[in-house]
Amino acid sequence: MTTRTSIIGGTAVVAVAALWYLFRPDALVISKTVNEPFPAAQHVMSAMAESPGMARSGSAMAETPATAPSAMAADEPVKLAGGRFHTNAHKTDGLATIYRLPDGRRVLRLTEFATSNGPDVRVYLVAAGDVQSEDAAKQAGFVDLGALKGNIGDQNYDVPAGLDLSKYRAVSIWCRRFSVNFGAAPLAETM
Repeated sequence: MTTRTSIIGGTAVVAVAALWYLFRPDALVISKTVNEPFPAAQHVMSAMAESPGMARSGSAMAETPATAPSAMAADEPVKLAGGRFHTNAHKTDGLATIYRLPDGRRVLRLTEFATSNGPDVRVYLVAAGDVQSEDAAKQAGFVDLGALKGNIGDQNYDVPAGLDLSKYRAVSIWCRRFSVNFGAAPLAETM
């Protein structure tokens, strides 16, 4: 009898651990907040700090021709596309914007962003105008930009070089483990 009880008890522990791993109930109630700065702002500030032409006088920084407002405007990021998130399976809010940075890289920036947490949540660019259902995203095709860094807050994701943004026109917050689209943002060109 004790052997049978031990086997049943051991099996129950393994089953509970497996279910916990698969469903991650803790992720439903624990939020992760991120607040990443805009990448271009980091680049400009580090370039200004490293510039030999920058001199400090008291608390103000002297302007050189290279850092004057007119010269800085040429190095501004360019907004390529943007849209507002709508809810699908889970309440999702915020803005999704794709920028071309002065160095040529493109970045997807999520701002004022909030959604539910969950297991294995990813950020996808989808080859469709909008994503209302899971089947639509699967059929259209997508590019995985990486794991969601946090379910609340501003965050950045690199967009692969050469990716055709006229084809990939929606951002989806996707739970890969359960193939569920939490929410999506259709992107409209701004150029």
